[in-house]
Order: sequence, then C-alpha cells, then structure tokens
Amino acid sequence: MKPNLSKLLKIILPLGLGVFLIWYSISSLSPEERQKTLQYITEANPKWIAISVFFGIISHLSRAYRWKFLLEPLGYSPKLANSFMAVMAGYLSNLGIPRSGEFLRGGIISSYENIPFKKAFGTIISERVIDLLMLILIICIAFFYQSTYLVHFLSNKISNPFITLGILLALILSGIIFLRLVRKSENKLIIKIRDFGNGIMEGVKSISKIKKKPAFIFHTLLIWVLYVSMFFVIKNTIPETASLSLGPILVTFVAGSLAMSTTNGGIGAFPLAISSVLLLFNVDKPAGEAFGWILWGSQTAINIITGALSFLFLPILNRGK
Repeated sequence: MKPNLSKLLKIILPLGLGVFLIWYSISSLSPEERQKTLQYITEANPKWIAISVFFGIISHLSRAYRWKFLLEPLGYSPKLANSFMAVMAGYLSNLGIPRSGEFLRGGIISSYENIPFKKAFGTIISERVIDLLMLILIICIAFFYQSTYLVHFLSNKISNPFITLGILLALILSGIIFLRLVRKSENKLIIKIRDFGNGIMEGVKSISKIKKKPAFIFHTLLIWVLYVSMFFVIKNTIPETASLSLGPILVTFVAGSLAMSTTNGGIGAFPLAISSVLLLFNVDKPAGEAFGWILWGSQTAINIITGALSFLFLPILNRGK
C-alpha cells in the first residue's frame, strides 16, 4: 500500500467510523426518543456544563504544568504558556488525525523552547504510561464498586480475552526481536533510527529523575480526579442521571475513556458507549445519549476553541524564536 494512501486511510477510517456511529446512534432511536434526547440537551442547566468545562480546562493546565517536571531533569524549563498551548494544539490535532497530537505537541515545544524533539517526545511517552496506569487504577476501583456491570460492558467489547492477551504478547515479543536487530545493525538508516530511539528513551527515563516527585504525583492525581469530576458534574444536567452515585459514574468514565481511542476524539463512539453503560443502571437511552453528547460536545468545543487560539497565539507570543 502506498504511504500516502495509508496515511489517508488512517484519517478517513476512524472519522468514517465516527460518522457511522453517529448515524447508528440517531437511527436506533425512535422519533419520540430523538425528541426526548434533544429536549434533554436543550434544557440542560448551563451552570453544570460550565463547571464541567472549568474542570476540563484546569486539568489541561495541570497536565501542561506536570510536563515541566519531566523536562527539568533533561535541562529544560519551558514556559507554562507554551506547554499549555502545545497540549491544547495537540488535542485539536487529535480530532482530525488520531494520535497525531502527541507528535504535534512534541514538535511545538521543540520549535518554541529549543528542546530536541526526540527528548520531548520521550517525555510524552512517559506521560502516556502514567496515564495508562491511572486508567487501570480507576478500572480497578470501578470493579470494586460495580464489578458486575463493568465485566458485562468489557465482555461485549473484548470477545475473547485470551486472544487479546495473545496479541499483546506477540506484539511485545516482536518489539524485543526488533530492538535486538536494531542494536546490532550497522546500516546507516538503522543507526539514525537507533540514535533517535536513544533520544526518546532519554526522555522516557526522565520520569525516574524527577526532582519534585510529590508535586508530580499531586498533579497526576489532580488531572484524573478532575476527569472523573467532569462526569460527576454533568450528571446533574439530566434528571434521570442526577441521582447516580460514584460507582456508576466510574463505570461510565471507564467506558467513555475506552471509546475515546476508537474514533477521532471519540466522535460518535463516546455518546454511544455512555448510553450503553447507563442502560445497565436503568437510565433510558435518550437520557444516556444526552449525557454523552452534552459532555463530549462541551469538552470538544473547548478543545477546538482553545486549540485554535493556541495555533494563533504561539507565534505571536514567541516572536523572537
């Protein structure tokens, strides 16, 4: 397959899946349910939406500030404004091309703070590892609260856990073999790749050299507490979900987090996953759909606005660079 066609498919397929899921979500509702969903959305209390958006913005600021702790051991101290705008520009990029935001974020901080891209990207990988561990922790807490419901949801998403585990082990084994071949090769191209990989690993290893570990841990916990709080606040916008306790919200959060990786920015998949989980807690589909769309729509709107403003102000605030 030609490289350009492959890149195009990586953009079109997730976006196409998102559009299909939106169509499926709408078409699966009866005319009365569609009307009810729209009513829930239009009558949502803007106060709770504003609070949820505020939590989202603070979490992004905290993420940008936490990034500084990973870059400091490498000898760099970027401005918070540049770190924040790089993060938000990355989120905007992910809406168009899945996972492109991490590369763009590393490229922006490299351009405006004179940080080698490979080292910056390595710290972003470290962040993603920490985020994965936090998500696993929340899944464990959700299991403790609502194990039956979460097992039911995950069993529908993962048809055979042994096949999934086998694929993961095969990927890990392939990665180990590839790394051994790269280390021994004398090919010029492989040497360049190896040097680039070493730079990334230096960034990854920065996590073990963090000087302000308590502050890093605090911001990590703050980010994820704010993420869950965004869900917990939005429940108050709909009468049918207002009485939900922390347990169901955590299960809903896990479902939404997993759905975010399936399409561009979770378009289509996020509201559908939310409504599917809330059905388990006797929340009817229109209310569940409205919950998902209100949360996804408000946070996505902020990411688009803030990301676009970041592209605008980055060159203005860094004229001398």
